[in-house]
Amino acid sequence: MAKKRKKKHVPQRTCVGCRTVQPKRSLTRVVRTAKGVQIDLTGKIAGRGAYLHNTQKCWEIGLKQALARALKTEISPDDLQSLSEYAESLPDDSEAIA
Repeated sequence: MAKKRKKKHVPQRTCVGCRTVQPKRSLTRVVRTAKGVQIDLTGKIAGRGAYLHNTQKCWEIGLKQALARALKTEISPDDLQSLSEYAESLPDDSEAIA
């Protein structure tokens, strides 16, 4: 008799922009550290994190207020500038969420 294989657990996270739940790997993590708020492409930087889709629409919503609320901090103007620059480099396609 063959052993049953367990399905691999896929961590789920909620995008703070559009509030949809997706696999963790399909979202970008933004983390609050002692140095400020920064993008964590590796997913391993220590600190409080929040997740956003890789679309300008989700980043716009997130940068207005949702991201600061999720990270429980105020985002400094310098950090906001660097996050906005990253958001502008993303596709404006809402189909990327699906």
